[in-house]
Order: sequence, then C-alpha cells, then structure tokens
Amino acid sequence: MKTTGTTLLLALLCSLSITTVRGGTEGDKNETLAKYTPEIYDSLVSSWYSRNVVSSFDTFFNDFIDLSDDSTAVVSDVPDSVYSSRLKMLLSPIQLPYNQIIKRYLVVYTTTRKSTMERILGLSQYYFPMIEEELCKAGLPLELRMLPVIESALCPTAVSRAGATGLWQFMYGTGRTYGLEITSFVDQRRDPVIATQAACRYLKDLFDLYNDWTLAIAAYNCGPGNINKALKRAGGEAKSYWDIYPYLPRETRGYIPSFIAATYAYTFHKQHQMEPVSPPIPLSTDTIHISRVMHLEQITSTLETPIEVLRSLNPQYKLDIIPALDKTYTLTLPQYDVARYLDREAEILAKDTLYLAQYLKPSNLDATKKEFSLTSQTYRVKSGDTLGAIARRHGVTVSQLVKWNRLKSSKAILRIGQRLEIYR
Repeated sequence: MKTTGTTLLLALLCSLSITTVRGGTEGDKNETLAKYTPEIYDSLVSSWYSRNVVSSFDTFFNDFIDLSDDSTAVVSDVPDSVYSSRLKMLLSPIQLPYNQIIKRYLVVYTTTRKSTMERILGLSQYYFPMIEEELCKAGLPLELRMLPVIESALCPTAVSRAGATGLWQFMYGTGRTYGLEITSFVDQRRDPVIATQAACRYLKDLFDLYNDWTLAIAAYNCGPGNINKALKRAGGEAKSYWDIYPYLPRETRGYIPSFIAATYAYTFHKQHQMEPVSPPIPLSTDTIHISRVMHLEQITSTLETPIEVLRSLNPQYKLDIIPALDKTYTLTLPQYDVARYLDREAEILAKDTLYLAQYLKPSNLDATKKEFSLTSQTYRVKSGDTLGAIARRHGVTVSQLVKWNRLKSSKAILRIGQRLEIYR
C-alpha cells in the first residue's frame, strides 16, 4: 500500500525547512535539509501521513454531512423521518432506500453493534484509502467500500466456515478465476490490495450481468446462480433486489440491509456518538519489492519491528515467508522502518541461511550461491506411520516436518489420512 512519493517528500521537507529556518538564506535552508537522515525523512512522512489520514477521515464526516445540532441523533429511538432523510442525503448510484426491514439493521448497527462499528471505523482509516483508490481506478461507486465491512469486518485473515477468505471473502475457485495466487506460501485472497483489485473486476462483471447494483451486490454474496433462480421465481417484471427479496437465501435477504446500515453508521457515526477505535496497525506504510526468498523473522530480528506488525501488514504470507524465487513480491512496512530496511538490507538478506535453512538444497550449495526449493509434495499419513519413518523415507528431518506442518512437537500424534507438506 503505497502512501508517499518523491513529490510528497519534497513538499513535506520544503514546508519543514521553511518552518525551521524562517527568515534564513537559501543556503541556510539547504544546510538544514542536509541534516535530515533517511530515518528522519521516514519519521516525518509517517507523522505527516498519520495526521492527514485522520484529518481527512474527520473532514469527510464534518463536510459531507454536518448534523451535529440534530438532537434526535443521540437517542436510540430515532424517528423514521430522520433515518429516511439521512439516507436520501447519500447520493449514490446504488439504491439506499429506507423501510422497516432496513430500520432493524440501522438500529442494531448504531446500538448493540456500536462497539463493532467503532472498531471498523478505526480500521477504515487504514483500509479505505486503498479500497477507494482501487474503486476509483475501476470506475466503481465508492460506496462499495462497505462490502468488505459486512463480508469480513475489515479482517484480511478472516475465514468463513465455507472457506471464503480475506477482506472480500473470496472462495478458492472464484479467487483463482480472478487471478489470485493461492499456494502453500501465499494466499492473495488475504492481500488487501491485490484482493481489492480482483473484487473490482468481479463486481464489474456482476454489474454488467444485471445492470443493477443491488442485484450485483446480492450476487456477490450468494452467487449469480441463486440470483437467477430468484429472478425466475419472481416473474418477468422483477428487476431489483427488493423484487426478489422473498425468493433469496436467508443470508442474502439480510445482505443489502446490512450494506445500507453499515453505510449509514459509517457516515453518521458522530450523530450516534460513535468514535473510531485506534487501529492496531500503522496508518503510514510504504511498499518495497522483494526479489529473493525472505522470512519475516529476518526483518524483525534486524530492525526489531514486532513480528505481529509485519504479519498484520503482510497477511498474504501464510508461513511468514516471501517466496520470491522466480517472481517479485511486495513487502509492506511501517513508514518509519523503510529507510532502516534499505540501510540494513544486506544484513537482512544475509540471514536467509539462518531462517530458511530447511528450504536450502545442500547438494547444490556452494560458496557463492544459495539455492532454495519451495516446491512441496503432499503426503497422506498411512497406518503405522511415524514422523521419523516419514522423514527417513523422504530424506528430510523430523524437525523440518514439524516446522513445515506447524505441528506442536516431534511427538505429535498423526491421524490416518492426515496431510503433511514435504519440501524437496
């Protein structure tokens, strides 16, 4: 998620130099700029970006709709007329009507689910700028940013009982259809940026199919097949979600009301005394391209960046490994760590032997080249198998089997039919 660039950095440093050496000569200003190290640049940009993201977030609500004097907004029994008039203010190509079904969701989202919405409001400060940018690039309504809210509560590692994964809850087949890489090491359904780009392509296809956003959004939830069945049952005059509402699966009957309620709560949260909870991830980040196999521990052990921070910013790497063997992958870092990473990159890369030893090919290793194998085979446990026997049979160690398959210990009890990944 790229958050800054040369223009932004120059503008920031320019403003800082003017403030710092006000009244000085041009030479004084250049001398002041020269004192800033790359680490200070990153720190300044990080601080600037964090302040402006929060400021933009607040400004959106203050300027887009300012109803702070509306006394009915602070009570739970908001009149229907207020709900209706507020929704009418949300001009959108997506129909956002008001009825008694929607009212139930509006009340829940602003009362009993208040704490959840406050957490989502906080996370939206990190995810929504990226999501909105991708929606703009695709020419889609910005209101679609609420879909990952009702899909995953903005949790990129969320997994449903059916196996749908990520912010946008892609199923395996749909994810692969829309170009998402899903392997033992990488699941791009969990990559906020790449999954959002895939979701935009999917949503465009659904809208082209139905030419109605309520139907397209409903189809995103339950699939075009269920929507087509509902349209057929509703008769030839059915053209929108509300026309087929009684014929939809139970879950999907609540999908559009949830979408509208989340949109309402997001926009009018101040009228319901909701405040964003600070997100547990840095608001200011930048992206580095990685072209060598790397373990996240190589970074955290060098820069002392908490591993949980790296995992939260890079949730697509399932085993904490960036598998950059024959292609380039991205690494998202807190903005204040970018210069430190670049400064100590050689030291970080040199730790691959330590943290990726189990993936090295010793027979091909020489003094100048490290060869990694990230190709695995799946072994199904048979009756009488032990970790030791399986390891000997495949020329690996028990400790490697334990690490590769995240087993609790070398004494883990195996089940017949259990799948083990073995890297050769």
